[in-house]
Amino acid sequence: MAKEKPNMNTVFVGHVDAGKSTIVGQLMFQSGAVSEQEMAKLKAEAEKHGKAGFEFAYVMDKIKEERERGVTIDLAYKKIMTQKYQVTIIDAPGHRDFVKNMITGASQADAAFLVIAAPAGVQPQTTEHLWLLRTMGVKNIAVAVNKMDAVEYSEEKYNKVKEDVGKLLKGVGINPDNTAFIACSGLKGDNVVKKSENMSWYKGPTIVEQLDAFPAPELPTELPVRMPIQDVYDITGIGTVPVGKVETGVLKMGQKVMVLPGRTGEGISGEVKTIEAHHESLPEAVAGENVGINIRGVGKKDVARGDVICDASVPCPVVEEFIATITVINHPTVLAKGYTPVFHVHTAQVPCQFVELIAQIDPATGQVIKENPDFLKNGDTAKVRIKPQGNLCIETQKDNPYMSKFAVRDAGATVAAGMCTEIVKKK
Repeated sequence: MAKEKPNMNTVFVGHVDAGKSTIVGQLMFQSGAVSEQEMAKLKAEAEKHGKAGFEFAYVMDKIKEERERGVTIDLAYKKIMTQKYQVTIIDAPGHRDFVKNMITGASQADAAFLVIAAPAGVQPQTTEHLWLLRTMGVKNIAVAVNKMDAVEYSEEKYNKVKEDVGKLLKGVGINPDNTAFIACSGLKGDNVVKKSENMSWYKGPTIVEQLDAFPAPELPTELPVRMPIQDVYDITGIGTVPVGKVETGVLKMGQKVMVLPGRTGEGISGEVKTIEAHHESLPEAVAGENVGINIRGVGKKDVARGDVICDASVPCPVVEEFIATITVINHPTVLAKGYTPVFHVHTAQVPCQFVELIAQIDPATGQVIKENPDFLKNGDTAKVRIKPQGNLCIETQKDNPYMSKFAVRDAGATVAAGMCTEIVKKK
């Protein structure tokens, strides 16, 4: 059997209505992942809902409610084959209420397309999306300037968007000169899979060519097994099946694992009985793969989204408190000691309290600007001490960078983002 192409998890991020789902649907359709018949069916359904032109978006928006509202709610996964990779596409919601799902999507991605609609250009949330991608460790970012058909394929309009986005990229420490910008139209299919005939001035890659231009993901197979649970299903004939991405390590059939923190914070032990992905049974799952597994001794009541499946011999710590470096992105006033927002760590969501603001630091040099600041404002970077108000699994950047990053959210906005540098384990 030929070795499978390496898996590349790619997330499409952008403002609501930037046309992410449409680009992805078009990508699926033109690359043959969705058949003509299926497309015709979706087209008829789109017209029935008075949403002509939404058929490509429907490819990803499987949920009925989403179809009727025309909004992407949950993360949707689909695979396509390119010359180099087997690409798992994560279509992340752009809607304000759905940023938390987007965080989960971004934290699973190796590469990202930031989708900007040419007529609208940069939007208020564009900066937030970029900060999230940076904090979640997505190093490879390309920009898709979509809906070029709506601006008559104007090179001038494209250059304006490119310049505006370039400024934002610089602001989060990304060099716009090394970033691919793609002029495309998801709806019309320009530069998605096929080169567009409408923009002779555009010399860059198509979306598919850009997928292959991203560097291959480094697989952290040498680290201990960590698989944060995204969802738990009950599957007839198999039983309880937690689903998620193996962040690090290699998960094998028969392996002894622990699910932490579990309901009690003590965790629960079991043994891997089956591993499957895309309806095929696998002997093992390596870092980077999205799989479902059944664990002997672990039932539906024992596990939930946010738990982490770990190698039993090197379990993930459940922490009493931790020290982190954070950057404040979007706080309405100032962030002070005692503040208790929700922390999104891998797939977990746990309220945590800022118990000490240790030092404000210069993000460029890492030097301390001020010891024990009274508060932090937007744009500040600081070293802080945090106490979870529930059971939380997190690791330090040094031990496992894949399990150290988090976003801080409050009242529907991302307040800050950061990474854990030191931990105190629970007794």
